[in-house]
Amino acid sequence: PETDPFVYVDQHVKGRKHQTLTTVRDTRKNQEEHSVFVSGIKPEISQTDISEYFQQFGAVTDVIMDKGKGVFAIVQFSETESIQAALSCVEHRMKGLKLRVKPREKKEFKLIPKKKNNPQNLQQVLDRLRPDLCQLGSVRALKLVNIQILWLNDKKNQRFSVFNITWVTDSQILPFGSSVNTFGVHSCDLDLFLDLENTKVFQARAKSSTEQAGEGVSDDAHSEDSILSDIDLSTASPAEVLDLVATILKRCVPSVHKVHVVSTARLPVVKFHHHELNLQGDITLNNRLGVRNTRFLQLCSGVEERLRPLVYTIRYWAKQKQLAGNPSGSGPLLNNYALTLLVFFYLQNCDPPVLPTVDQLRDMSCEEEECVIEGWNCTFPSQPIAVPPCKNTQDLCNITKPPCFLSSGSLLAGFFSFYAQFDFAGSVISLREGRALPITKFLSQNKQDETMQEEQPTKSHLPGPKLGPLNLLDPFELSHNVAGNLNERSHRSFLKECQEADKYCRSLQYQHKSTKGKSWGLVRLLTPHMEVQQTKPEQLAISIPFKATSLPEKLQDELQVAGDGFRLLWFQKVCCAVEVVLKTVLKCLLHAPADAVFREDPAAAEGTETASASFNSLNDSTESADSQGEVTVGAKRPLSSGSDCSVSPQGKKPRLAKRGHHEVPPWTCAQKHMVWAGRRRVRRELMKDAECKPEGSCVDLESQVSAYIVEKEPGLKQPLEFKVQPQMVGGTENTKALLKMEPSSDGAGVFQDFFHFLEVFLPKMVETVLEKGGGGS
Repeated sequence: PETDPFVYVDQHVKGRKHQTLTTVRDTRKNQEEHSVFVSGIKPEISQTDISEYFQQFGAVTDVIMDKGKGVFAIVQFSETESIQAALSCVEHRMKGLKLRVKPREKKEFKLIPKKKNNPQNLQQVLDRLRPDLCQLGSVRALKLVNIQILWLNDKKNQRFSVFNITWVTDSQILPFGSSVNTFGVHSCDLDLFLDLENTKVFQARAKSSTEQAGEGVSDDAHSEDSILSDIDLSTASPAEVLDLVATILKRCVPSVHKVHVVSTARLPVVKFHHHELNLQGDITLNNRLGVRNTRFLQLCSGVEERLRPLVYTIRYWAKQKQLAGNPSGSGPLLNNYALTLLVFFYLQNCDPPVLPTVDQLRDMSCEEEECVIEGWNCTFPSQPIAVPPCKNTQDLCNITKPPCFLSSGSLLAGFFSFYAQFDFAGSVISLREGRALPITKFLSQNKQDETMQEEQPTKSHLPGPKLGPLNLLDPFELSHNVAGNLNERSHRSFLKECQEADKYCRSLQYQHKSTKGKSWGLVRLLTPHMEVQQTKPEQLAISIPFKATSLPEKLQDELQVAGDGFRLLWFQKVCCAVEVVLKTVLKCLLHAPADAVFREDPAAAEGTETASASFNSLNDSTESADSQGEVTVGAKRPLSSGSDCSVSPQGKKPRLAKRGHHEVPPWTCAQKHMVWAGRRRVRRELMKDAECKPEGSCVDLESQVSAYIVEKEPGLKQPLEFKVQPQMVGGTENTKALLKMEPSSDGAGVFQDFFHFLEVFLPKMVETVLEKGGGGS
């Protein structure tokens, strides 16, 4: 039967959008019925003057001034009778002015949709130009056209000049951020820093002279119209000053609307919207580091002409792939500043480098250019001429030596190749040093910060950065992780898109124009994510990522002591934990070759060194699995009763390559029962009235669940036999442990079900075992 159309109408009426519009309409109608239009005033007439005058006709709830020219106002009363009283008055005179008062004009309510910040939708522009772009003959031509779409020209770059704020004596308004750092695009926000240091000095002097003069009051300092008469800048809190700034913007600055204070931001700001220019703006009080960062970006842009188009292209690519562009200013996506720094770091690591490191820039500076802000060294040359030109001659987009399609051929393709192979999990990116620092260095630093905070809470010290999936240090404020807002999902998406872009840039489709007029080159590279269908074959491998901040404190200490060998030490712990899960928790029979030792991938780095003594013993902390009958799988020896970790026998020292892949010989496993089926039901039965725990959160409970299934449920007619190949990757890509799985005998046809169960269950249980200290010592 067809659905009654009135059902949809009823649903719409009850919807949030309809309810909101109804409320707005009723509010505006009420305002019209309770207000009058007043003209004939002059700009010098204040809101207070008008309110005091019309109080004689009734209580005034609001006065809305014309901030543009200051020639009219709307007076709103609390009662409709006050309107009649005001309109019945024959003549209105106030401060020598003859006012004209008339009823509000009744207008039909219309919803005006909000204008998007961007005056032109970039994707629509690209779609419109796509047919012509696909006919261009080179990637260079495509690059130039795309950059023209994004570029913020010098005329629009001077938007901040409208905020020539003179309402605070001796104050300065300094623009920073995208609008002036040479990397701005159409519709970027306007960031302003309000410097009140000179104003504080002025106010203190005025106060001192007033006290000396006794009753004589300085006109400059205590005029009724002075903005400083209501606040003492030397004692006022930042929140109080921001509230004052917001009040000034509302009352004094034409075309400014939607003014509000965001006190919960990392740096509290006053946000506003400029109606005439259609732009969003932020005003901060204490952001000298932000201004210095802007100067740094300006310097680098002046040093290297390829920098701006490369940054624009990477930013647009990230936006198209939904990797960047947090609409509300916060969220788990990359911001433009983080993307720009990622480009900078990549260029510092090209061969030869395109950009110098921040430390190198400091050494190029003279004494007059030395700058320290809030304890951070922010020194660099003031002019690009002080920086020697780089020797790197790579092209921005085109690969110069066909048919070689290596990423070294162009800077754009090299960016994707660089980060497709980057070990984000085990590294902290430092633009100051121009290299990736081991994350274990910062684990100990954060604990030292906590200790100092507890022991000396009143003493200020420079803290360590907040660690996350992607750790990107600010060039100067080394306690700030610029990408600290990213979550695991956003980071995985960024890594995946870099890998796909790297693969595409190596293809003929990127370099050669399509003879059929199809998308190629940058047009296809910048295609939104949802338009490109990616088919990836299923791989029978379980990934256990390295999450430094999630590891127990004891293990963090061990990794920090291991230094550059922390990856292999962590891998050893994971292998031991995997054995605990397979043997003790899931009741698998597990066997290892008698000569089980760490092996290096042939592609690993040539230089190797002997691992620390912590690798010598791998079997001190876990309990051995219960005997489960006679072994019938393979001819390999079973683990001895006193050993829980098959990674390396006693006396064997694994060898550690600084970069590359490491693996142990495959384990042979057998499973006689379907311990993955019905676990939730059994877990509820065992827990009964106890507090329910999430799957994988308790080793003992999960072991009991498996034991119950083994005892109560019939076994498989033919045991499931499979191989597990543990492998550690890191250094040249994200640090993680891979467990490659391959069925040896699957007569019951259950391997796929078991594998999909392990995909979710095993990483959770490994993390739980490591927390319990069951990963070996």
